[in-house]
Amino acid sequence: MVELIRVGMADLKVACHPSILTTLGLGSCVGITLYDCKKKIIGMAHIMLPSSRIATANTNRAKFADTGITDLLDQMLALGANKKDLVAKIAGGAQMFAFSGSNEIMKIGARNSEASRMMLKELNIPLLGEDTGGNHGRTIEISSEDGRLMVKTIGFGIKYI
Repeated sequence: MVELIRVGMADLKVACHPSILTTLGLGSCVGITLYDCKKKIIGMAHIMLPSSRIATANTNRAKFADTGITDLLDQMLALGANKKDLVAKIAGGAQMFAFSGSNEIMKIGARNSEASRMMLKELNIPLLGEDTGGNHGRTIEISSEDGRLMVKTIGFGIKYI
């Protein structure tokens, strides 16, 4: 029986086969998924902000791309994943609200997506696919069976990456 595990906002989880990890309500947040195809181990982080360096008193490392992805990798390895077999997919990073002007600080979705890509590159984890940007929210699910990432978007349907 497949276990469905929910990943909350500013949260991360890992699981062995047979499992599905899901997170709801990715707006400007980014869902980062890791998959070990040989051991069928999956991981997901739902990050809210690009960098932990902008927070002074926050102890929730899963909230940030830099620390959340690092912690996700550590938990995957602790569960038995092999780093050389890991691949990543990401979704989210939307611009949910219109702002006048071109202030980059307000483009949190794009900043979250870029920070996630940069962290994966720094960790040498290949990014195989993404569904980011736009102005719509997403719900995602990753299956330990094959690592496919299902992206559900209201008004745009379902797609797999």
